[in-house]
Amino acid sequence: MILRAGRLEVISSKTLVLGSHNLKKVVELRSLLEPLGYQLLSLDEVPGSIEVEETGKTFIENARLKASQQAINLQQWTIGEDSGLCVPGLDGQPGVYSARYSDPGATDHRNNEKLLVELNRRSPQQRQAFYVSTIALSSPDGQIVLEAEGRCWGRILDQYRGQGGFGYDPLFEVMEYHQTFAELSSTVKNILSHRGRALRSFIQQLKRLS
Repeated sequence: MILRAGRLEVISSKTLVLGSHNLKKVVELRSLLEPLGYQLLSLDEVPGSIEVEETGKTFIENARLKASQQAINLQQWTIGEDSGLCVPGLDGQPGVYSARYSDPGATDHRNNEKLLVELNRRSPQQRQAFYVSTIALSSPDGQIVLEAEGRCWGRILDQYRGQGGFGYDPLFEVMEYHQTFAELSSTVKNILSHRGRALRSFIQQLKRLS
């Protein structure tokens, strides 16, 4: 339920649903929320979830859609998260199409291969890129009560490095660390990553609503 006192909205439930089937994303967010006493459930753990069409033109629009539509459907507090990779040298691509960059049924490998082709023989400046993560929390009645965003800058390599992570992580190097997201430990990645930064902002706001 949601309790309103003036403009303050208070979350009385310690169970949140993440509007995603992405297990790796669920694990990453769960590790940051559980120490605060929140139980995070994926859509695979909640009966009756729906598929939300990502029709937004921006990451935050998609995050809001995932949160509000799923929250109304499930009648539970729901987190919507949308994230992706943006390469300014490619006019911001893959952008909101990061998960389906190569084709509608894309895999991480096909997406990465397309990115490598697009950046072939590009200058180091044109290979600069940033990950962005946006998060929205919806009450069961579909009201968005908080939002957060985080970014992490790096560059796209011309070959894969590392076995961890997912998505474009094996190609995305954090230059200060000389390692890709796929090479960094989960602890370090949680600190540096776009999602980690967005979540820290999200959690600070969440604490004020709890």
